[in-house]
Amino acid sequence: MTEEQLSSYHPTLPPTTEEDRFSWLRLLRSRKVGPATFRRLLREHGSAQNALTALPEMARAAGINGYEICPPGVIEAELKAAKAANARLLCLGSADFPDALNDLSDAPPMLWAIGDVSLLRKPCIAMVGARNCSSLGARMARGLAADLGKQGYVVVSGLARGIDTSAHMAALDTGTVAVMAGGVDVIYPAENTDLARNIAQSGLRVSEQPMGVTPQARHFPRRNRIISGLARAVVVVEAAAKSGSLITARDALDQGREVLAVPGHPFDARAAGCNLLIRDGATLVRSAEDVVEALPQQQADLFEAPPATVSAEAAPSGAALHGEILARLGPSPIAEDQLIRDIAATAGEIGPALVDLELDGRIQRQPGGLLSLTA
Repeated sequence: MTEEQLSSYHPTLPPTTEEDRFSWLRLLRSRKVGPATFRRLLREHGSAQNALTALPEMARAAGINGYEICPPGVIEAELKAAKAANARLLCLGSADFPDALNDLSDAPPMLWAIGDVSLLRKPCIAMVGARNCSSLGARMARGLAADLGKQGYVVVSGLARGIDTSAHMAALDTGTVAVMAGGVDVIYPAENTDLARNIAQSGLRVSEQPMGVTPQARHFPRRNRIISGLARAVVVVEAAAKSGSLITARDALDQGREVLAVPGHPFDARAAGCNLLIRDGATLVRSAEDVVEALPQQQADLFEAPPATVSAEAAPSGAALHGEILARLGPSPIAEDQLIRDIAATAGEIGPALVDLELDGRIQRQPGGLLSLTA
């Protein structure tokens, strides 16, 4: 591993004040400052403000004349636009920043988010594919996304037309994250405007780009690394031999994620990329079960565990909610958020009941926020 890669894993202390967040944004929006440079500057100078002060001299030493850091007015305008769009800033190292991105050497230092950021704490599966997908490919994407969503997985995609659109629409009720190439407030393509609004209401839209940025061709490959980075696995449904979906697959391999592909007819160019991936070792996908079986067993338990049945006598006397919880749990762990959704109760109602059952030795907590019956 190179020195630059090693430095990217150095813990980054998140900003704690509005002034700190302002400086972070200003540093990242300054010319020639990307994710790796951003973290190096923070490490060398201790804070974003110190780095901003040092940047002009560093640029002169590198032979760049007339270098100017990002003007404060640009950041003020971005923050104003974010407030108008009800967007939230997630900063690397903070509690609400997705853990899945922390191990990436080129993780975005900041993400703008609109919607339910708690989805980033749940297990995610990415689904990508052709924009000009076939009707069969769209149907496959819808089926996979719906089945994975029912089992507690959040579906991540890129809000593009075709496979992305089908996956997002099928997962609206169970949780979906749209990673956008432009600003989180700029809907592209325009035909997905209603879908994007629905995702903001029941799912999540995220982007590393400044507010108001119209997506350019160069933004999409960068966006793809976030799609794969958020997920435990990437499923390619339809893709040409040379396509952005294969870029996402390569990113996934570099990030240590599982890569899976739906096979297609050899004469269909839209299946050529998937068939190549399978030839080169990607897992062949026929159903959601194939996706989950390709994951480590601890993750597969989320999908395969049937709901346990508990007799009325097993429930604590006078505690119907306790009995409902015990009936939903089994020896294989499930996510607490999934349990809350299944019972259709609030976290405030479920929380005390879980504590009671845990103290009583009836249930146990597993790593990752998972719950199961006590063996």
